[in-house]
Amino acid sequence: MSELTLQEIEHYQRHLSLPQFGEEAQLKLKNSRVLVVGAGGLGCPVLQYLAAAGVGTLGVIDFDTVDLSNLQRQILFTEEDVGKSKAEVAAKRLRAMNSCIEVVTIPERLTAQNALALFSDYDLIVDGSDNFTTRYLVNDACVLADKPLIYGAIYTFQGQVSVFNYKGGPTYRCLFPDPPDPKDTPNCSEIGVIGVLPGLIGTLQASEAIKVLTGVGEPLSGALLLLDVLSMKQQTVRFQRVPEAAHVTELKEIEFSCELEPVNEDREEIDVQELKTWMSEGRDFQLLDVREGWERAMAKIDSLHIPMSELLAPGSDLISHGLQQDKLLVIYCASGGRSLMATRELRARGNVSTILSLQGGIGAWVQAGN
Repeated sequence: MSELTLQEIEHYQRHLSLPQFGEEAQLKLKNSRVLVVGAGGLGCPVLQYLAAAGVGTLGVIDFDTVDLSNLQRQILFTEEDVGKSKAEVAAKRLRAMNSCIEVVTIPERLTAQNALALFSDYDLIVDGSDNFTTRYLVNDACVLADKPLIYGAIYTFQGQVSVFNYKGGPTYRCLFPDPPDPKDTPNCSEIGVIGVLPGLIGTLQASEAIKVLTGVGEPLSGALLLLDVLSMKQQTVRFQRVPEAAHVTELKEIEFSCELEPVNEDREEIDVQELKTWMSEGRDFQLLDVREGWERAMAKIDSLHIPMSELLAPGSDLISHGLQQDKLLVIYCASGGRSLMATRELRARGNVSTILSLQGGIGAWVQAGN
């Protein structure tokens, strides 16, 4: 085990002065290798705190580029980074924070083909992903590679943290054997999250990683920490290892999409080109935007506007909103998820005779050059 340099002693002196931590734990961090999957809302604080803490080698895998909408929560990036590789920008920031560590960039997508080879080079994996396909892939690869996994997830104002596959403890599949039904999940591209939430959850993930690497403290193995930032209430749910759920024999990616699948028995959607044709022909129909008011400021089609929460509120009177029950209605939103849900709900209620959802929403409309 290598010794601490004079620079490292100065850098980590607040750790070294902790009676329960000290030089022994700091050396364990220095000689550790951690791979962080995703440099997004969760990955940014995880990477920052593990870099500052002195984890010797940090791997960053992320195939995506920085987007302006990321900056409300992904605090490693600035407006000047928009369009650049998240992995490369994150690595540059981390090296500037701590010259004593090594940062490895992997600007590619994690897949069933590369996961085991990548994981084999690291002592611990931190999952900062935001989708079920990657979460199950990360878990299964950790089980097959026998690596502990630090898990975190966020949703609007709520987050959760746990430690999986630690010293024979429960895995992600012990708690969530199968992914949820896509019908029960909101449209991924339209879910909001309060910006500070990933900072809180990511920091907790970094704390759990440090505990696992150093042996200091009790990791959240067999325990799921739940946090609600609106009330600042938290609770811990205990769970056990389920051998049949924990058993993994092969690595493959699950098929999961949070987009609603069209129902074959009846037409539910209209594409941008057909809508343009209807408009150019002067066809008589109603067009409705179900997004929030702030979303219309970015892009809109001339239409009625009723936020989805108001449109589908119990006892909502569509006539008072300016809709005609005997006229064809086309609904649009940001990317087509909310409008498809509204279409199905209004059809079920029998509120309007004919309803269609704009496929791809305003995003597809703008992309088509309208």
